[in-house]
Amino acid sequence: MKKLIEPYRGQLSPKEIAHGMNAAGRNAKRLLKDAKLLNEAKRFPTACSLAILSIEESGKLCILRSIATAQVEKELRRMWKDYRDHQMKNVMWIITELAGKGARTLDDLKPIFDRESEHPAILDTVKQIGFYTDCNGQGHWSEPDSVVDEGLAQKMLAIAEILTPKHETTEREVELWITHVGPHWGTPEMKKGPVEFYKAMLREGLTQHRIEEVEQFFGITLKRTEH
Repeated sequence: MKKLIEPYRGQLSPKEIAHGMNAAGRNAKRLLKDAKLLNEAKRFPTACSLAILSIEESGKLCILRSIATAQVEKELRRMWKDYRDHQMKNVMWIITELAGKGARTLDDLKPIFDRESEHPAILDTVKQIGFYTDCNGQGHWSEPDSVVDEGLAQKMLAIAEILTPKHETTEREVELWITHVGPHWGTPEMKKGPVEFYKAMLREGLTQHRIEEVEQFFGITLKRTEH
């Protein structure tokens, strides 16, 4: 069957990347707001699934950053595939669980990005059972109202709230990301890129993060430059 809309898979300018990130962020907030309204109306299964859709939209921002730094055609194609893969967009949902277990650095969060982990598939399944009936296991019928309760809906709403972007992304921010992260992407010194990026952001007054906090999170300290 012919596709009505052909998905784009090419390169994007910093301005286009920023536009896509902000569009995803606004939609994540819209979906979360709708989920909250349904939760207040005690429509817990649909509220839960909409919250998961919000998590997926928020997950697009990280993938768009990867698209911005993609160096070769093969890598770019893989990033666009991830962008349209529901499970690749929801990987961050276990961040609250890891934080509760004491995760404070990037290395502590490695399970999030493990492509062999089952947690993306688990959340995608929860989203599906909140929307649809199905026949599972040994002929057991699954019905949203009997599977998704208030507690699960509240948990997904809380995670979606945490992951929703808190600020708009500027074209300049994407330019700095490409400049400082791009050269280190996929290399043994990959951690240096984000730290250099945040230092540049601080110099231009584009972030409130303290460089010491950023270095602690990434587990790397860069040489200080005297001014």
